[in-house]
Amino acid sequence: MRALLQRIARAPGGRRGKWLVLAAWLIVAVALGPLAGKLGDVEETGPNAFLPHGAESARVNTELEKFRTDTIMPAVVVYTGEGARRAADADRARLARFVAAGEELGGPVPSADGEALMTVVPLDGEDEITDKVDELREIAGANAPPGTDVEVGGPAASLTDGVAVFDSLDATLMIATGLVVAVLLLITYRSPVLWLFPLLSVGFAAVLTQASTYLLARYASLPVDPQSAGVLMVLVFGVGTDYALLLIARYREELHRHEDRHTAMRIALLRSGPAVLASAGTIAVGLACLALADINSSRSLGLVGAVGVVCAFLAMVTVLPALLVLAGRWVFWPFVPRYGTPARKERTVWSRIGSAVARRPRRSWLMSVAVTGVLALSAAGISLGLTQSEMFQDKPESVVAQERISEHYPSGASDPAQIVTRTAAADGVRSAAAGVGGVARVEPGGDRTPDGSLTTLSVVLEDAPDSDAARDTIDGLRDAVHTVDGADALVGGTTAESLDTARAADRDLTTVVPVVLLVVLAVLIGLLRALVAPVLLLATVVLSYLAALGGSNLLFEHVLGHAGMDWSIPLMGFVFLVALGIDYNIFLMHRVREETARLGWARGVLEGLTSTGGVITSAGVVLAATFAVFAGLPLVTMAQLGVLVGIGVLLDTFLVRTVLVPALALDLGRWFWWPGRLFREPPRGGTGDARSAGTPEAVETAARTTS
Repeated sequence: MRALLQRIARAPGGRRGKWLVLAAWLIVAVALGPLAGKLGDVEETGPNAFLPHGAESARVNTELEKFRTDTIMPAVVVYTGEGARRAADADRARLARFVAAGEELGGPVPSADGEALMTVVPLDGEDEITDKVDELREIAGANAPPGTDVEVGGPAASLTDGVAVFDSLDATLMIATGLVVAVLLLITYRSPVLWLFPLLSVGFAAVLTQASTYLLARYASLPVDPQSAGVLMVLVFGVGTDYALLLIARYREELHRHEDRHTAMRIALLRSGPAVLASAGTIAVGLACLALADINSSRSLGLVGAVGVVCAFLAMVTVLPALLVLAGRWVFWPFVPRYGTPARKERTVWSRIGSAVARRPRRSWLMSVAVTGVLALSAAGISLGLTQSEMFQDKPESVVAQERISEHYPSGASDPAQIVTRTAAADGVRSAAAGVGGVARVEPGGDRTPDGSLTTLSVVLEDAPDSDAARDTIDGLRDAVHTVDGADALVGGTTAESLDTARAADRDLTTVVPVVLLVVLAVLIGLLRALVAPVLLLATVVLSYLAALGGSNLLFEHVLGHAGMDWSIPLMGFVFLVALGIDYNIFLMHRVREETARLGWARGVLEGLTSTGGVITSAGVVLAATFAVFAGLPLVTMAQLGVLVGIGVLLDTFLVRTVLVPALALDLGRWFWWPGRLFREPPRGGTGDARSAGTPEAVETAARTTS
């Protein structure tokens, strides 16, 4: 591993190597640039993109493809108010021209209470559905009398509203993330020039990421959906900037110690490289563990995210060092690091925090555990699952239309459950379905495949398609139709998809979480050459995750007004926070291990905290801010993921890594490193003592020794 890092350090840090590295990246950017813009071409937006792999509802969607070469997607126009009848009759001729060939305009169907009318417009799925729905919304009710409300809903309108969210997602995220990172880098470096270099390097990483993802999706069946594509760029920006901050901070230190900037960069890469490599490996492998998930969107997010982290790592350890060495010391202006001057002030805010923790390490970690524990208790009251109307921060028209339908019709009238059965047993399946409680009616007729072997049945439920009662009805339907001999019946539709997703989320949580914990533990053991320290570090990150989950739940419920938490959030939040949270512990403890070998167990902890405090805090704020961009998105799932990751990263940055971990290391002393070499052999700098190491004199001595 060290030999590999030496070769990596020699290239961008060399006098000739830097030119070769930059030339190679320019060639890659020019060659792959056109492919990066094609990522949207391979995004999976079909009905199974966000469903569990192999779920019954997904199998129904697959079977429905056999029924006809074109697909029919209904739009439902709902009229309410005094002039509903007049508006529906006036629109009938205009709506008829949208009807797919071979289909008929349905309705207007009056509600039982006589206060609403519903017209079903079957649209040709081969056409641009979103354009058709937009036209429908312009036409429907254009001449409606005052006091009449007209909304367009149904599956076609829901798809249109969902696409509208994701269409603006990539551009919004890229612009917002870029601005946030640029501002924070300016504040961090207080230089008018230096902030450009991490952003330029992240730009190279973004091109490589998008092109690699496109090629893997096209030729290696990598699953990509609009959600994972949107998160991908935020992850690359956040992780790439973190690595840039760590590398630049170490490079600045070495410039104080070495006159030649090439030598300074090579040493900076050698000393920070293991931590960056361990961090990238942990995050990439942790995200890749989502490949074990049943839900396709979770698998996509994990695998695509792993690709992004690897590309960000490659860019930050090659092109960024080459650019910095090429530019020289002046990029740090006005705070140019001069050879032979101290790397930092002897007394900093981080040295003061370290000395305060060292004076009472046990009290410090007990108080930290108490704070995170109180927040974690709030996670016990989480309400999981969101209805369709609760998935958006602002209700789109399709959701309003569904609410109107639920008020005046059987709630499932606009989006019935679908049964696919063998034609020979269709009558038996129809009878079985009609006898299930919660079923309003089974629609007459049904489509058949061209060979006549399969038939579909539409089942209208009494309750709203996304309600708990409707999901219970789906269970009853499945139990009933599965018992019909020779039917091979399958039950699908929106309600069935919601039910299958909720159950798969529970399975994924119990499957993926243990694997991620084992992977992260193995990386920490390999990096720290100990057992106690990795176990404690992993425990602190899990505690931080639970605290973030509880704190986020309080925000969702009492501040943002969300009805609950989406089923996917606990798992995705866990994987992101464990992988990203351990990131900062790796940065800290790698430096602590290095300094402990020189200064002793206690002083090594304080010097590691003092050396990395500023850069890790900056990295945490940048990463939290990039994910906080999600909070302003209209999709509740994305907003919740951003808030959860942001809170978790800030907890890790300001409490876990700053107080809890150093306090544990100081309290345990040599036992923190059991059974490694630092436990068995006294460090060259002596054993040290936590209480004496916390005095100002000891901290100043450690700082002067390092400088």
